[in-house]
Amino acid sequence: MILGVLKEPGMETRVSLHPEAVKQLVGSGNQVLVEKEAGMQAFLANQLYEDAGAKIVERDALLTSAEMIFQIQPLGTEERAKLGKGKILIGVYQPLVAKELMQEIAQQGITLLSMDAIPRITRAQSMDVLSSMSTVSGYKAVLLAASQLPRFFPMLMTAAGTVAPAKVLVIGAGVAGLQAIATAKRLGAVVEAFDTRPSVKEQVESLGGKFVEVPGAVEDKAAGGYAVEQSEEYKQKQSEMLEKSIVKSDVIITTALIPGRKAPILVTREMLVKMKPGAVIVDLASINGGNCEGTVDNQTVTVEGVTIIGNSALPATMPEDATKMYSKNVHNLLKLLLKEDQLNLNFGDEIIKGTCITHEGAIVYAPLIN
Repeated sequence: MILGVLKEPGMETRVSLHPEAVKQLVGSGNQVLVEKEAGMQAFLANQLYEDAGAKIVERDALLTSAEMIFQIQPLGTEERAKLGKGKILIGVYQPLVAKELMQEIAQQGITLLSMDAIPRITRAQSMDVLSSMSTVSGYKAVLLAASQLPRFFPMLMTAAGTVAPAKVLVIGAGVAGLQAIATAKRLGAVVEAFDTRPSVKEQVESLGGKFVEVPGAVEDKAAGGYAVEQSEEYKQKQSEMLEKSIVKSDVIITTALIPGRKAPILVTREMLVKMKPGAVIVDLASINGGNCEGTVDNQTVTVEGVTIIGNSALPATMPEDATKMYSKNVHNLLKLLLKEDQLNLNFGDEIIKGTCITHEGAIVYAPLIN
């Protein structure tokens, strides 16, 4: 099969496939085309791809020739029109949010597989892009906060006296949150963490964090590890309990997302007023509106003396390792999709069925048609 790896647009620095994956795909009988300088911002020169067996081509030639095309960020309307029916796109398309775009892609006769729709089941862990990229985001969020905070993270014993450690609150103990807890602890901070899922308490404590527990949360095992919508009564108790931790924190990392929904506001302006001047919030839910009142996606703002960093593109700030991780996820999916270099779109497989969004002119993704 002819596979095509496109250069990413704008500020995106990652690339879909690493030369290591390309070498294996070529060895399996596939032809791999890579757009010229596709990997440059991830420190992957054209020569590395050529050494792996790929052919370096211009963008238009790739769009015309490739049967399966990889680009992390959604391919633009004009370029999709060049593909023609039957082509396969693989990227990160947020189908629950971009519903109109899904309809457009279906009407164009393109088969779309969205990496962020990978089912969160044990067999698909090696393909779970959301978890991989959340690891990067959780780590980098703490480093960003540390660089902005006008205080030290660790406790220091100096000739000028003792410096108290920073207090860090992590809201949401999923993959990003757990990585943030671990990173903040390594930097010497005192860490608290909150999550509506009581089941993550043990994980938080194993990393050295203190779990802030609000009794009465609803947890749905069918939600794939995500938080679910809570009752108004619980939200009130949650807000009261969280405020006690928020106002004493130097740094807050927020990660709370509900798939297909606006991110819940957990840090209100009234809470910001009570926080320490110079405190820092890194809002990893900014792409869906943010968990903090005042968050602006991909911007740093100051509200009531608190620095709020809204950044939904942190994986692109660590392109080398983020590319390796994303590429491994994609390559593991391709092991299901390609059998002896031929497409094996087996809808009897739970992973393929859950990842495929459009096929043969129709939307086939269950959450969009149920």
